[in-house]
Amino acid sequence: MNNTQKEKILITGGTGLVGKKITEILTAEGYQVAFLSRQKRAIPHVEVFLWDTNNNYIDPEAFQNCTAIIHLAGENVAEKAWTASRKKAILESRTQSTALLYNAIKANQPETLKTFISASAIGIYGLDTGENWLQENSPAANDFLANVVVEWEKEVDTLSTLNLRTAKLRIGVVLSDEGGALEKIAQPIRYGAGAALGTGKQYLSWIHIQDLANMFIFALKNETIQGTYNAVAPEPATNQQFTKAVAKILKKPLILPNVPAFALKLGLGEMANIVLGGNRVSSQKIQEAGFHFQYPQLENSLRSLL
Repeated sequence: MNNTQKEKILITGGTGLVGKKITEILTAEGYQVAFLSRQKRAIPHVEVFLWDTNNNYIDPEAFQNCTAIIHLAGENVAEKAWTASRKKAILESRTQSTALLYNAIKANQPETLKTFISASAIGIYGLDTGENWLQENSPAANDFLANVVVEWEKEVDTLSTLNLRTAKLRIGVVLSDEGGALEKIAQPIRYGAGAALGTGKQYLSWIHIQDLANMFIFALKNETIQGTYNAVAPEPATNQQFTKAVAKILKKPLILPNVPAFALKLGLGEMANIVLGGNRVSSQKIQEAGFHFQYPQLENSLRSLL
């Protein structure tokens, strides 16, 4: 993909952790970046267009001269307890937004648009898959998160019927110094109250935010990238290994016993299954496609962020 003509990339969910990082890289490389947003706001170097998934509205101007869409929109899964209404919001924020994009592209038929790259999630494999290495063709599980991802990916797949090159990146636990999982894990350790969760043997398939943003841009520029790819670092860590690595870098002791499963379930309800379970997910497919990780190892990743 040649960006000498200042190609325009349209991003949904652009103000989130991943969207901000992708935008930073794209603007530095000379791309035009536009966001679809629920409210008009001034964002440096970004053109903002309105969309409203509840009322099936997208400003048709958003597609003008747009060559690719990066679709990141979706409610944060780990932000609040999974009440029935929260579960509905988590699902619909993904499926409805994707269906709206499909309908708007079909109706407007933007000639310049060639590529659609969507976020997805390793949650499709299930909450706890133990020691098994999971590839992109591993079967989907049958729990709440897995079902959300299945429905979400089904909607994304409809975009390929519009003659768009479509790719889905199944994202693991994103490590960033601007919020998200790492901050939550590091905080009790900073205060000397860190501990592994449950057995501590459950795998955490993580990815450094820089690598994740680079992977989206790799998928954007490489026309051979189609279908599904796991967006995780090559070396998943157990919860125990991860907690120890954070403590080592922060120079803090781990003196407490593991936090028992029942205590987490009391505090978090069904959402506790995210941290009590785990997945050992393979990044082999994206690496074989030519992607190189800047942060393949956990300790270096944590050092760069902590």
